[in-house]
Amino acid sequence: MSRIRSAAAAIDRRTLLVAAGAAGAATGLGMALGPSHGSATASPAAGPDRAARAGDAGARPAGPFTAGTTLQGVAAPRGGRGHLPGAGYRRLGAGPGWQRVVRTDLARAHGGRDRRRTALASFVHLTDLHLTDVQHPVRYEFLRSGERNAWRPHEALTAAGAVSLVERINRLPGSPVTGAPLGFAMTTGDNTDNNSRIELDWYLTAMSGGRITPDSGDPGHYEGVQNSGIRHFWHPESALRDIDKRDGFPRIDGFLRAALRTLDSPGLRLPWYSTVGNHDGLSGGVYAFDRGYLTELATGDRKLEIIPAAEAERLYREERKGADPRGARMKELWRAHARDMRTVTADERRAPFTLREYLAAHLDPRHTGAGPAGHGYTRDNLDQGTLYYAFRISDDTVGISLDSTDPGGHYTGSVGTRQLRWLERTLKAHRDDHVLVFSHHYSRSMKNLHRDPARPDEARHTGAELVDLFQRHPQVLAWINGHSHRNEITPRGTFWEITTASHIDFPQLARIVEVTDNHDGTLSLFTTLVESAAPYRTDFADLSGTGLAALYRELSFNAPGARGTLAGEAADRNTELLLRKR
Repeated sequence: MSRIRSAAAAIDRRTLLVAAGAAGAATGLGMALGPSHGSATASPAAGPDRAARAGDAGARPAGPFTAGTTLQGVAAPRGGRGHLPGAGYRRLGAGPGWQRVVRTDLARAHGGRDRRRTALASFVHLTDLHLTDVQHPVRYEFLRSGERNAWRPHEALTAAGAVSLVERINRLPGSPVTGAPLGFAMTTGDNTDNNSRIELDWYLTAMSGGRITPDSGDPGHYEGVQNSGIRHFWHPESALRDIDKRDGFPRIDGFLRAALRTLDSPGLRLPWYSTVGNHDGLSGGVYAFDRGYLTELATGDRKLEIIPAAEAERLYREERKGADPRGARMKELWRAHARDMRTVTADERRAPFTLREYLAAHLDPRHTGAGPAGHGYTRDNLDQGTLYYAFRISDDTVGISLDSTDPGGHYTGSVGTRQLRWLERTLKAHRDDHVLVFSHHYSRSMKNLHRDPARPDEARHTGAELVDLFQRHPQVLAWINGHSHRNEITPRGTFWEITTASHIDFPQLARIVEVTDNHDGTLSLFTTLVESAAPYRTDFADLSGTGLAALYRELSFNAPGARGTLAGEAADRNTELLLRKR
């Protein structure tokens, strides 16, 4: 028996059920296993009303539903036909839903399982929210002169989009297949866009509830590329004929003021857990600058907004190759263009956060929300300087959250030897449990072998090594991640790798995952995608929070370079994934 089971058994059974909100069904018990050991410490996962809503252990399904999910409908361009090169700006409306696909790559589907199945776990997966301070001095918009994908026209609305996604999750009546209550939500990194303290505060407030003012610098006065007069950027409040307006982007008077306006987030009404991504730990998700240099630049009053196209093209190519992980060439660029920078209002809140500050912010009682305290992170993480942990999901299911960001720089990932050894110990300790693994990076993107500057003698390990490890531990049912901004579900021999699209690039999704026992020698993982609560149709005159969230989605569809492939194929969206029960 694993150590977490032993510790859990020592807790009064009735007390545990009330605190956690119903055992055996889809619940997040909020029982954290420290970063380097397997003992459990009880932590209430939700408020007192949670227990009243949760189902009984092993309860029969309440019945399937489609409302509020992509089974019912999805945002699509009016007139259909998806992304079309040269089609100009397209308005969105309601499109047909995505049907569920049964995948038998890893196990046979037996008849009658819909009548037998019981719920083991149920949760919502969010990833790549990218809460963005668009006025921050250390952004890489200036590369847009050479690469249009280097800046998104909708980035000023990330807070409105995140709040709308929280509202959608709160409105879900339960799990769409089993009807079991949703137990928890997990974010898998790139919660912030640029490793900024103010973005971290916006993210934690969006998830836990409270007021967000997505503004920095001079209060109420936008200072950024969208009022710069530079034609490479969409100027929503100007008559300037910028390159996006030439593609049909609208003029929307009052857009920038509305984008900076205070929003109220209700916060998630279920427990939520947090995983770190490369944009949370590195400048722009790429550069491992020394802290002093980055802090001086980020909190200063100078902002570079554009450079010559040839220079931008070269730098963009180098960035994609990982040729400058410590940002030496980027430093040279800023020095060379010092006289080209725009004067903006300095703001200390834009400083990059350290690992310790990231952990402390999660542990701050102001951000506890529906719990658990720390959202997976504990005082042990703070003391040991680690960003990985395990937690109890239900009586027989454990979650593991990994830190796949390479502190040595670059957007691809890896794990260090210390974390790998901890992972091996944790899997051995829970050989009698089902295990769900969470990380930011997906397996193929974990190939970064740059050494951690703080641990230069420690080797880094790839996604291929993790796949091999999980295949040696058949209790691992799924590895759930993001980073690619694309839906993809891949069979890995003994488990499923489930990669979910982002909430910044269209189609802006989150994913419900349900784990069930079919009582026929198989398990099923059901995946169901959901969009934000914003309406599909936009009204350029509606600059309320709801109107901005709808505009956020439509602008993301029309963003230059937007890929119509990010939704994935049908088999990557709403699915039933069969597994042999070990």
